[in-house]
This record gives sequence, structure tokens and C-alpha cells, in this order.
Amino acid sequence: MQLKFGTSGLRGLSEELKGEPSARYATAFARYLLTSGRSQPGDPIVIARDFRDSSPEIAAVCASALSREGLRVFDCGTVPTPALALYGRACGAAGLMITGSHIPADRNGIKFYRPDGEIDKEDEVAISRIADEIAGQVAPVADHGLGEDHASRAAALFIERNRQLLPAGALAGLKVGVYQHSTVARDLLADLIAFFGADVVALGRSEHFVPVDTEAVSTETIERLQAWAREHRLDAIVSADGDGDRPLVADENGAPLRGDLLGLIACGFVGATLAVTPVTSNSGLERREGLSVLRTRVGSPFVIAGMQQALAEGAHKVAGFEANGGTLTATPFVVNGATLQPLPTRDCVLPIVAALAAAAEAKLALSALAASYRLPVALSDRLENFPVETSARLMAYLRGGDENLAAFLAPIGRPVAVSDIDGLRVTLDDGRIIHFRPSGNAPEMRCYVEADMAEAAEGLLSSGLSTIRHWARTVSN
Repeated sequence: MQLKFGTSGLRGLSEELKGEPSARYATAFARYLLTSGRSQPGDPIVIARDFRDSSPEIAAVCASALSREGLRVFDCGTVPTPALALYGRACGAAGLMITGSHIPADRNGIKFYRPDGEIDKEDEVAISRIADEIAGQVAPVADHGLGEDHASRAAALFIERNRQLLPAGALAGLKVGVYQHSTVARDLLADLIAFFGADVVALGRSEHFVPVDTEAVSTETIERLQAWAREHRLDAIVSADGDGDRPLVADENGAPLRGDLLGLIACGFVGATLAVTPVTSNSGLERREGLSVLRTRVGSPFVIAGMQQALAEGAHKVAGFEANGGTLTATPFVVNGATLQPLPTRDCVLPIVAALAAAAEAKLALSALAASYRLPVALSDRLENFPVETSARLMAYLRGGDENLAAFLAPIGRPVAVSDIDGLRVTLDDGRIIHFRPSGNAPEMRCYVEADMAEAAEGLLSSGLSTIRHWARTVSN
């Protein structure tokens, strides 16, 4: 697995990122900031990390590389990625988050932030070019420490922002489990929900890194959620991925709510009139009264670009979210009498609070709240350890002509419409939708489906994954 930029930063095996590569990419980022005028010598740059075993070492090497390039490093410790981004914006500082998000513990990554927000695809190209040019020239040392300690200040600013979302005690009467595992958001979520008045039950805290993909929740995780919901008679269970920018909300039965539904609830909570979201989000969003929807490719850089496009065209009250539920805001919103300033990076806290608040206000169980939106049943899953080369061959074959796509889908249904925004999203003649898309940052093949009924969606997802496996075996023989 080679280091590469995907939908969310630079990713690769931890052993491939440690040492010289992390020093080289941090150096390349610093030189890009300085030569482009986005930062000046002596300017601050913020850095944080998740709880992976490899993250402290990578963070230390990156911090030293940044210091040697003349930047002033602020160590924000182990805080959620949106907290780092918020603090960076407050300081006018660029930033690095050392995290592999939801991917397995043997992998890691770096997310890069300019002083005005996440880097875009053009920035990625420029950083990669500089990194290639200086290969072999940067020593991987950790001789400057992690920089000045700003951990408590970064955490406090994020807590202050989120405490303004609801009145204190607004969730009184709810019993909420917090699946803490190894997410950097674990203590913050528990404290915040308790501040809002809910009875909090801490669950599953781990000192070893646990990869939790909130967009494709594993069967093992769902079984744990269901058991906890029964055992503790919970109204909800909440959690996040490793770096705390993707939410997980399960209902009173331990069933996870779809991330795109959480994003939709968050848009309603803040009063957004335009939502920017990838093509993988539920097709029922367009039927939501009072909300316009702009579709993009998968990944926060594309959602951010879509939000910027909307602002340039005169849109107001603009928010965005990904199918994993990570929610971004592009404009200020007045919430609970306070102004919520824009935070154009994925955030897990806003959609979690919005969902709990919506259920409390409507006096509905979370399962009933979810059902009230009447969205098509949408499911997704992935084939892990699926070679990138095989994914590329499959997508090339499917795009090779109508006859290829029809032959591939013959056991499933007849295609009548295709969207090629990101992967292939196919509408079948009976109205079902199936979408094939290689992961942008891991050796995985993802499959997304929609149908009117849960049984039909489950069958379509199973058939889609089986068809991919069969094709891969066929071409490998």
C-alpha cells in the first residue's frame, strides 16, 4: 500500500509513513505554505493526533520538520479534527492532523489544513510535487519536541462552540450511551451530552485503537450496540470515528442511523436552505421541502468546493454533509440565540446533538424520528483488502460500454440510467439504485444501494457484493 492522497488526506501503512516520509511531507507542506504566501516565517501552525500507536511518533517527526522550516508549532494534543480546524481558524494558522480516521490500526495518515481551511486537490498536487522533489533530502528527526502546549485551549474553544447549540439541560430525561472505544472525541462527547442533561453511560472504552467506520458499521459493532441498548435500556448510543469528524448515532434498539440522515437532520437543526452532499447520499434528500441539494463527488474537498460554488452564486444558509454524517457549515447560523460561525470541515458533534435534540423536542424514539423522514432504505458495505488494481479494472470494464454494464448487472436487474459523478451510480428498471465506487484512500471496493423496502435493499447489497467478488475471481484466473 503506497502513500497517496485520497478523499481525506494522505494515507498509507503506518510503517510507510513513519520516519522520512512524514518528515518529507510535513516539510513539503511548510514550503508550499511559505512559497505560496499562505504563511509567513514565524507564523503558527497547529498539530494534533489520534490514539493510534504510530501517531505520537509521526506527530513528533512532523512537528520537528515544521519547526526547521521556520514555523511556530502549537501542539493541540489528542483532540477531534474539527477542534483542530476550529482552533487553527481562530489562530489564523495552518494545521496537520495525524490520523487514519476509521481505517485499521496498521495504517495512518495526515490531514492538511491551510489557514483558511482544508487543502483542495490543487494543493495536494503542489504538496506532492514538492515532496517528490525533496525525496532523500530530509532527515526524519524529532529534535524540536511537539511545540508549544495548546491542547487545553484547543479543546476549550471547541467545547464552548458546542455548548451553545442547546440550552443546558435540554436533553434531560434521555439515557444516552457513549461508545468511547478509541476515538479522540470520547470524553468530549460524554461531557457535552451530560451538560445538556442526559444520563450518560460510558461504553467500550479501549486503550488499543479500534477502527470504527461510521459509514459501514461492522456486524460486530452493531451486535455490541444492540446488546448495550438492551442491557442499559438506552434511548440512544453515540460515538465517532478515530479522529472525531464522523458521527455514529444508534437508536433505542442499537440500530445505527444512516449518516446522510444525520446530515439532513443537522441541516434542519441549523436552518440550512442549501445542502451540498456527495452523490452517494440518499436520493430522497431532493424531496425534502425547503432544502435545495447540490451533489458532488465523494470527499470533503469536493463538498467544500461545492459550498464555495454555492456562495459565489449568492446562496445563503449553506451547509454540507457526507454520507458518513460528517457535517460542514459554510455560512453563519443562529442556533439557540447564538451565532454558530462557519466550520467548513467535517464535524461529528453537530449532527449528534441535532439528532438527540430533534428526538427530544418531538418526544419521539430515535427509530420513529428516523422513520418520519420517509427516505428510501439506503445501505452500504465494502469489500476490504480489495486490490486497487482490481478496482480500477472493474471500473474500466463497467465504463467500457453499455453491453459490459448490462452483462455485469444481468443477475441483478436492467440498468436504465447511469451517473458517473463518482464511481457508477445505476438506476435499475424497477427503481432500485446500485452504486459501485472504489475507496479513495484504501484498498476497498464500496457498494451503495437504495430500495423502497429494507428486504429489497439488503438483497440488492448482497447481490452487488457477490457480483463484484465473482467478477474479481473470474479476471484473476
